[in-house]
Amino acid sequence: MDLTLRNDFGCTEAVIAEHCGFDKFYKVADLLAERIKIKFTNKIDDSDTSYWDFIYRGHKLTLHYNIYDGVSIFPRNWKDAVKKDNEAVVDLAQTLKAIA
Repeated sequence: MDLTLRNDFGCTEAVIAEHCGFDKFYKVADLLAERIKIKFTNKIDDSDTSYWDFIYRGHKLTLHYNIYDGVSIFPRNWKDAVKKDNEAVVDLAQTLKAIA
C-alpha cells in the first residue's frame, strides 16, 4: 500500500490511494474494522463521496473517499486539528502500511 502524507488543508492527510473506485475505499474500511478494530461512528455517503468518522486512540478521524481524489484519512475537525490529531493520522497511516 502506497501512502502519501500531505498538509494541503492545514492538517495532516494520509492519502491511501488516488484515482480509485469505491472498492478500494471499502477494502481500507474493512482493514480498519477487522485488523485495527475501528468502529465507525458516523457514515455520510453520497453518489461520489463518503465520509466515515471513527475514533483512533482517542482522536476523531475521518476515512474519506471521493471519485476525483481517492481514499484518505484526516482529522475530523481538519480546520482546527491539533498536533496530536495530526500525529494520530501519521501513526494510523504507518500501521495501515505495515498490515496491508
